[in-house]
Amino acid sequence: MTTGISTARALAAELDQRCPGCVLSGPDYDRSRRIWNGAVDHVPALIVRPHAPNDVQTAILIAQHHGVPLSVRGGGHDWAGRSLRRDGLVIDLSAMNRVAVDPQTQLATLQGGATTSDVIKAAQAHRLSAATGTVGGVGMAGLTLGGGYGPLIGRYGLALDNLVSAEVVLADGRCVTATPSHEPELYWALRGGGGNFGVVTSLSVQLHPVADVLAGLILYPWHQAAHAWAELDDILAAAPDELTVQSGILCGPEGGPTLFLSPVWCGDLAAGETALEPLLRLGTPLSTQVEPMPYDAMLGLFDAHVVTGRHYTMRTRTVANYTPEVIAALLDAGQHQTSIFSAVSMHHFHGAATRVPLEATAFGIRQPHYMIEILAAWESDDAAAKHVVWADTVATKLAPHALPGGYPNLLGPTDDEQIAHAFGPNTNRLRVAKNHFDPKGVFSAIPLAT
Repeated sequence: MTTGISTARALAAELDQRCPGCVLSGPDYDRSRRIWNGAVDHVPALIVRPHAPNDVQTAILIAQHHGVPLSVRGGGHDWAGRSLRRDGLVIDLSAMNRVAVDPQTQLATLQGGATTSDVIKAAQAHRLSAATGTVGGVGMAGLTLGGGYGPLIGRYGLALDNLVSAEVVLADGRCVTATPSHEPELYWALRGGGGNFGVVTSLSVQLHPVADVLAGLILYPWHQAAHAWAELDDILAAAPDELTVQSGILCGPEGGPTLFLSPVWCGDLAAGETALEPLLRLGTPLSTQVEPMPYDAMLGLFDAHVVTGRHYTMRTRTVANYTPEVIAALLDAGQHQTSIFSAVSMHHFHGAATRVPLEATAFGIRQPHYMIEILAAWESDDAAAKHVVWADTVATKLAPHALPGGYPNLLGPTDDEQIAHAFGPNTNRLRVAKNHFDPKGVFSAIPLAT
């Protein structure tokens, strides 16, 4: 739909009256609509930056009264730009980013606009950490609601497995708190079903006694990649919970592809050095930079590869193992990279995350696997087409060897076949929850089969 000028003005006037200082204009509006993916240039009719849950309630109700579609901007890291509703009202939560840590209960209570870095900074003051992803600028709420693969997954599960409670503003304006005992069906759906049920204005997450980790990057020359991946599959099948290893393709110092390993050990550091030794014997490394570091330093390892404002498109596949066919597809991906900024990253799902019953959360897969993140990246002055074709080609070549579905946080709005299987046997229950809590379809944060 198209939001007319008169409707937008009426909406802005009502919001100005009821939520003073929340409606963005001028440079503030422009900054808010610039997100991580510089290829996204959506123009919302209005952006409102609430300061409290009651502002969110007001914005939701006024938007519906005027027939204006909604979206919610947290960290702004969704590659498809769904946080910026074209011609709609954007609820920008970035001003609601406070984090409070209770060291006794080891819980963090964070507002909906807090990033991963915000949470880790607050937790580290008490020598604690949260189960997060691998990039500090990602919104913690969006990451958690959709899944949350990360370096502590083997020991502490997905980010969503650590969600204790959530304060949610529903489409009808009610503000409810979802826990295992209060609004249990909403609590179930939020853990994996994404922000499709309301605006999460606050959440409580379990923290863990992890201050320093043994982490870093190991680079192998490309001609050793096939052997290394084959050996790595056996190593990771027997990996202890404390060790999670991300692997993939990065451009090396000479401009060609290299195989990278990004291990994170979250246990006794001396034991970790022994556990990591097999990763150094997969070939002859080009470089090895693995050392004890604070958790927030580990979050910065990939900052140079996910620069805000660069242009991106993403695809995802899920595979059970590094089979010869999967390795062949990965080798082809590296050989035909169209940009030095593009990358492929495989996230290892194992350990504690696999021991959560499939029906306990809305997340659709609990067997050991690798979630493959295919990232095409280019500078703004380069034509997009060849890079998009590369990402599509990598995904297509992996498809025959992949498990059904895909990681909802990375699926695009047109990935219909993958979306249909993304939640596995939890799909029907999730649909029922969606119809109950958001019958008019006000929210659509991540792809959900209908």
